[in-house]
Amino acid sequence: MEVQIVNGKEYKLPGSLSKFQKEMYVHLIDYKWATLEITETGKYTYKGEEIEYDAILPKSVHKNLPLIYNPIKEALIKHQKHFPFKHHKHFNHMASSQAANANLFLPILLSGRANEVLCQIKDDFKSLETTKLDNGYQIEFWGGIANEIGFLGDHNARSGTDSDIAIAYRNHKDELCLWLIEHKLTEKEFTECGGSKSDNRDKSKHICEKSFSEILENKNFCYYHDIRKSNYWKITTENKTFFVNHALHASCPFKGGMNQLWRNQLLGLAIENNKLYEHVYFSVVKHPENKSLDKSIIQYKKLINNDARFSVFNSSEVVKAAYTLNDEKLNTWVKWFCCLYLFKTN
Repeated sequence: MEVQIVNGKEYKLPGSLSKFQKEMYVHLIDYKWATLEITETGKYTYKGEEIEYDAILPKSVHKNLPLIYNPIKEALIKHQKHFPFKHHKHFNHMASSQAANANLFLPILLSGRANEVLCQIKDDFKSLETTKLDNGYQIEFWGGIANEIGFLGDHNARSGTDSDIAIAYRNHKDELCLWLIEHKLTEKEFTECGGSKSDNRDKSKHICEKSFSEILENKNFCYYHDIRKSNYWKITTENKTFFVNHALHASCPFKGGMNQLWRNQLLGLAIENNKLYEHVYFSVVKHPENKSLDKSIIQYKKLINNDARFSVFNSSEVVKAAYTLNDEKLNTWVKWFCCLYLFKTN
């Protein structure tokens, strides 16, 4: 933690923030102090030591969900009761992507005008399929139920691949589709491969330097396949033509930031292969000023030769689409969301 002075005020901030992250953190802390009227610091425990940060909400206010848009709080609580999901470790951080994800999509999905908004983001979107999931959506979707390991074989009480939100819809051919979305706010990178860094990895056996083709031939080169018994490479084998340009990478393409993109895409491919939905798409939605993710996104698009089943859009596009409807409730939300997250365009 570093105490930094910005515009004459002291802020308890993490070190090594990018320019964008620092700008966002300072703004979010100012919002916490002035709008939420919460001046108490929150604490993060690291190696047994509690460290104070201004961007973390104190435990005394957690139960009130102060970071969640007030009109959706009741629906979010009800949704979590019927479709249980874990709050992320940093859910009570002002820069929580999980909280921002709910704040971005639930006001639209609950507005009664989701079709008019989402068709502006996704060309094939005709209508929300409210008979699926929870009236057409599910937060932290992984395709399974409690005590299952999921399509990827990696789900347990502590971890596993999921999409921040899944939206069921009908396309213009009236086909049932599923849209998996990963939301990023201030993150510098997507989640990287934990197996490559695991202390339990046998480097003489689990060889990340092997190429895509070599791992397909011997999946036990991958720690997650050999030790964790995940289905990542099994599903990749079944869909290897999707990753058409794998030869561009001399070693495993999924050690770095493409790992999370790969796993989310595999979830979609597995669901589609099981005929649960006619088409399954995966998108990343990110803050328009967050350029740190672009490198991994560009690499991934090259890997899959810009396959239409993967796409990227900005949160500002969603907000602009909602604003075009000139709906009083949605306009109120747009103003709130911009004030909190898109302050440069507010």
